[in-house]
Parts: sequence; C-alpha cells; structure tokens
Amino acid sequence: MQLTPATPACNTGACPQVYFTDRGTVVIQGSGLDAAEAGVPTSEGEVLVEITRELFLAAAAADRGEPA
Repeated sequence: MQLTPATPACNTGACPQVYFTDRGTVVIQGSGLDAAEAGVPTSEGEVLVEITRELFLAAAAADRGEPA
C-alpha cells in the first residue's frame, strides 16, 4: 500500500496526519482512544484515532482539490 500525505508534513515528522492510499482509502495517524471508555463498540482489529477537526477539514479540502 502506498500512502500520500493529504496535508503538509510537520517539522518533526511524527505528527497527526491524514493519508490517501493507492487503494482509494484513507489512513489516519493520531492519538489512539480506548473504545470501551469512549462507549463505541468496535470489531476485532478496529481502533479509534483522534485528530483535530482542523486537520480533518484540511484533508477534506485536499481531497476536493482545494487549498488547505
């Protein structure tokens, strides 16, 4: 799978990020959340990831070809 950053990279290289894949999917890098604590049922292998709304909106703009 090839990942392409949807938004500009941060200076440290280890910041929350949204990636577009060559499979037509999206990969999220961010802080993991405890699904049980959040009250969200998940299937085996699924995880919850938190990113800022700002990053989410920037990635959505990039997907539409708009400037972030």
